[in-house]
Amino acid sequence: QVQLIESGGGLVQAGGSLRLSCAASGRTFSKYAMGWFRQAPGKEREFVAAVSGLGLSTDYADSVKGRFTISRNNAKNTAYLQMNSLKPEDTAVYYCAVSLRIHRMVSGYDYWGQGTQVTVSS
Repeated sequence: QVQLIESGGGLVQAGGSLRLSCAASGRTFSKYAMGWFRQAPGKEREFVAAVSGLGLSTDYADSVKGRFTISRNNAKNTAYLQMNSLKPEDTAVYYCAVSLRIHRMVSGYDYWGQGTQVTVSS
């Protein structure tokens, strides 16, 4: 079993930046692809970004491409989501999750963190 803990959320003005972190337990962190998802009030959880186990492949939702960067440090069992040029529509609870392979489907991720709130004011 993998436990995930997100951190780094907060309140920021439009155009600002935040860096989310996702700390994972376990000794086989590099075995898993990591994904970031978000869920705004009244909306379904949606894919944001994902990175493969060794960090060689990444994928981004069109809505964040060019603004967000996903990365990981397997020595620290931690994944990151650097968010720049934030917009009010980025406001949501952000979740990290693990999967055996990189993909965009919520149902394909096996373990989830508790989420961290990101609020972007206009």
